[in-house]
This record gives sequence, C-alpha cells and structure tokens, in this order.
Amino acid sequence: MKKINLGIAGCMGRMGQQLVKSSKKNKSFNLKVLTENRSINKKINGIKPEFNTETAFKKTDIIIDFTIPKCTLEILKIASKLKKKVVIGTTGFSRSQESQIKRYSKKISILKAGNMSLGVNLLMYLTEITSKSLNEDYLSKIFEVHHKHKKDYPSGTALMLGKGIADGKGKNLYSLMGKKYLNKKSFPYGNKINFSSLRKGEIIGEHEVKFSSGKEIITLNHEAFDRALYSDGALIAAKWLMKKKPGLYSMRDLLDFS
Repeated sequence: MKKINLGIAGCMGRMGQQLVKSSKKNKSFNLKVLTENRSINKKINGIKPEFNTETAFKKTDIIIDFTIPKCTLEILKIASKLKKKVVIGTTGFSRSQESQIKRYSKKISILKAGNMSLGVNLLMYLTEITSKSLNEDYLSKIFEVHHKHKKDYPSGTALMLGKGIADGKGKNLYSLMGKKYLNKKSFPYGNKINFSSLRKGEIIGEHEVKFSSGKEIITLNHEAFDRALYSDGALIAAKWLMKKKPGLYSMRDLLDFS
C-alpha cells in the first residue's frame, strides 16, 4: 500500500511535535514536510522546517494544521491552489473565518474539528441527545480546563459541546452564546449557555457539560491524559479524508454517528 505523503503545519507547537512522534509510528504515512511561520535552524526527524509555501506543500498529499486562525487561512489558500486536502485542528476562528473555510471546502476536502478525540466527539453526540431530550426548564453551562499556555477561550471543544446543545434544540450556537468567564470554577447558569475556562498547570484537557432544572443536575464529562489521543485522531482523520471529495467534514462524519 502506497504511503500518504504528510505535511504538518505548526510543527514546533505542542500538537505539532506530538504529530511528528505519532506519524513516525504510523505505517500509513510518509512524513514529508514540516512548516512553521518562523525560521527554524535545525532538522526535526531529519526534516528541515520550511515556511508555508506552494513549494513546501507541493510535496504533500495532505496537510494537518494545528496553528492559529490567520495561519490556517493562509494554508488553505495555498492548499486550494494545489488541490491538497487539509485536516484542521486549529481553534479560535471568528464567524467570518468560519465562512472562509466553508468557501475553501467547495474546492478541496477539509476535515475540521475542535477536538480529534473519539471520546470527545462521542461526548458531543451525547450532549446533543441530552439537550434534545430535556425540556426548556433545563438550563445548561460548560466548564473546561486546559494548560496555562492555551490562549483562546472558550476552547474549541467547549464550543463544539455548545453546538451540541444548540443542535439538540434546533438552534444556532451563536444565538445561544451566553457569558464567557475565565478562571472561575463557580459560575451561574443562564437563559443562554454560559462558559467558563480555567487555565492552569500542564492539564491536557477536561470538559464538563451540566444541565440543571433546579431540582436535579445532569453532568457529562471527559478527561484527556495523553496528547497522543489527539494526534492519533488527526492521523485517522487524514487517512479517512484521502478518499473524500471536496467538502467540509467533521469527526462526526468519520465516526458515522446517526
């Protein structure tokens, strides 16, 4: 079986470094290109990191991107021109940037997920089912914890879970977005979905969804202990995406939740 030529964007980031490790162990991939938005004067696994350019990405079949929104859009512009597939793990996109990603997906295959974990995507599915099953008497809120280096909040996963609540109600997430708290473990329920994000230590990721009627509380949660959970998921997504036509896909499509 021919190996997939892989490019990893953001190779010096936490997820980028983990992807390099995971890809070297995965027999389906040939790690071909590493990129960063700054000059790196050393080789990583025998590969000299490059800038995000057409010359770099021509050597790939697929690109896995864990960078920042502005960089992701630059990568998509190049990938669209070269007809390369892209797995996006970057989070923190604005509504305008989300629209740009949708436009690019008309030309190339894109899988975008705020979290590449099987367990988290199952949690999102269960969140949607729970939201759909409960009446309007139940208010909801989302709490998430990540390492102190993470800048965006709420996390992409928290927003995914918020979307699960909104989808369960047949509503748009943006219409249900409530208050966003930082470093507050105790925060209120509201008529909309309130979020609280805690940044401390080197925690990989914890997410909790709560539904309350005032008489009972239903809690759904997930904890991650190993960053390889996400890189392995991203590689599974990349292999799956290789067979897909242009479009915007999610981990839910890959997992085939009904």
